[in-house]
Amino acid sequence: MYPGILLFTILIVTFAMATAKRITALISAFRLQSFFLFLVTFYMSLGSQNVELYVVCAMLFLLKVILVPVFLRSIVRKIKIEEGLGLLVNPLLSLLIALFLTYLAYKFSGLILGSKSSTLSSNFVVSLAVTMLGVFMMACRMKAISQIIGLLVMENGLFLLAATVSEGMPFFVEIAIFFDVFVCVVILGIFVYRINRLFTHIDVNKLSELKG
Repeated sequence: MYPGILLFTILIVTFAMATAKRITALISAFRLQSFFLFLVTFYMSLGSQNVELYVVCAMLFLLKVILVPVFLRSIVRKIKIEEGLGLLVNPLLSLLIALFLTYLAYKFSGLILGSKSSTLSSNFVVSLAVTMLGVFMMACRMKAISQIIGLLVMENGLFLLAATVSEGMPFFVEIAIFFDVFVCVVILGIFVYRINRLFTHIDVNKLSELKG
């Protein structure tokens, strides 16, 4: 199940995020992506019988499937922002770009891994594609909340890459990453809330008008 269906589902959900038009849909898709990332990590835990990986799975589920989406939804409710993401690139073009980035990840994987196992190659392709799509979302969405989620998507891709290619990162490194991500999201959420209180919107495109 894991090598094919789970990785394919993560990629499809990421495509859905890249083409999403509404903030609530984007948050829900991030939760779904994180859930399938949790399943991938849990599958690895079953294979390795490593207790530390079970702890990482629990933290991944608690932080990215529950706490972060709830926190983001809370910020959205408090600042009462519009549902639209402020797209710089329309959904159809976003999908084409997502497919092109996935193709680049596939070609790059062939150059880096050569004739190594197909499972490792699939992991690498999906991980790299998710990371690049996270960067794309950060660059092509004007709402600060959607850019925060883009950062989280990029981190999910890097986590998947490190967990699958290296067969699990050192435990304390993973814990430090989780803590850093959580603190980063909280700080960015507070930052967005303060921007909205001071400037009545969180469209970062509007903020450029403040430059002298």
